Amino acid sequence: MSYAPEQSYPGYAPHAVALAEEWERTTFIRRTYTHLLGAIGLFALIETIVFSLVSDAQMIDVLTRLGSSRWNWLIVLGAFMAVSWIAERWARSSTSLSVQYFGLGLYVVAEAVIFIPLLFIGSKYEHAIPTAGLMTGIIFTGLTAVVFFTRADFSWMGRYLMLAGFAAIGFIVCGAIFGWSLGLWFSGAMVVFAGGYILYDTSNILHHYRTDQYVAASLGLFASVALLFWYVLRIVISLSSRD
Repeated sequence: MSYAPEQSYPGYAPHAVALAEEWERTTFIRRTYTHLLGAIGLFALIETIVFSLVSDAQMIDVLTRLGSSRWNWLIVLGAFMAVSWIAERWARSSTSLSVQYFGLGLYVVAEAVIFIPLLFIGSKYEHAIPTAGLMTGIIFTGLTAVVFFTRADFSWMGRYLMLAGFAAIGFIVCGAIFGWSLGLWFSGAMVVFAGGYILYDTSNILHHYRTDQYVAASLGLFASVALLFWYVLRIVISLSSRD
């Protein structure tokens, strides 16, 4: 999930990308996607370090403790949402570029931590993680191309994505409390939801962000890509476990 760029009045914000000079737009877009690649690289580096230092036995022990109570995952999810909110606010800082980078870095670390159990499970299925990564990349590239080629403004999707996000959180919380199994249908719906956010984020990059908000823009894109990868990987694991 991601966050809408702030606007001071209806339409475009002051110095919005859509009203900037061509060189400013190009620089902003290049910086945004460079920071996105940097965030993905940092995420991969953190996971590589974690899995090289933690043994399977230690990981299984952590997963066992996490699964010992239905409330444990809710606590983890709540902590992740709180950290995400703080990181997003820092990434939007208009007073300090270093604070913006701290926000982006904090969010990447939070995503890396919450991904550890799923990646550990995925590592037990041959090619599951590379397959999910490739599928995520293809979907992201396709949706990005749609926005860049059509120049369409998908900002109208924001309110509907927000409502869908609240509904998704409700299902996740109820699933944890009542022991519901959120199967393939839910993962498929969340893939569509993440795809909607990628359209929305990319549209905002072309039309609504300010030219100095490339760190916040990259955080929004990274959040949506991570969400897409999470549920694509869940689908791949689910299908692999049936073989």
